[in-house]
Amino acid sequence: MAPFETPSGLVFTSEQVMYDGWSILNVTHDVDDGHWQFINGWGDTEDGMKPILVHAQHLIELDPSLVSLADLPLGWRAWRTDAEQPWTREAQPSHED
Repeated sequence: MAPFETPSGLVFTSEQVMYDGWSILNVTHDVDDGHWQFINGWGDTEDGMKPILVHAQHLIELDPSLVSLADLPLGWRAWRTDAEQPWTREAQPSHED
């Protein structure tokens, strides 16, 4: 199985990450649909910003450290304050909380 398998074969990111060189600082593995999101989180998810779908391999080429997150469980997220920091993993709060 390839890293970051999704039902569609694609993952979510932002144009800023994919095309403008913004660092990936937040990764989520969504419990409701199994999709992955790779975003910066500091402006690329504001109102009016639309996510884009790409193959995970494109993001791994931009940031090889993402491979270490391929085993992130459903409903978890990983984050870091900048691209030089290690990833921190944590369960996301459930919608019932």
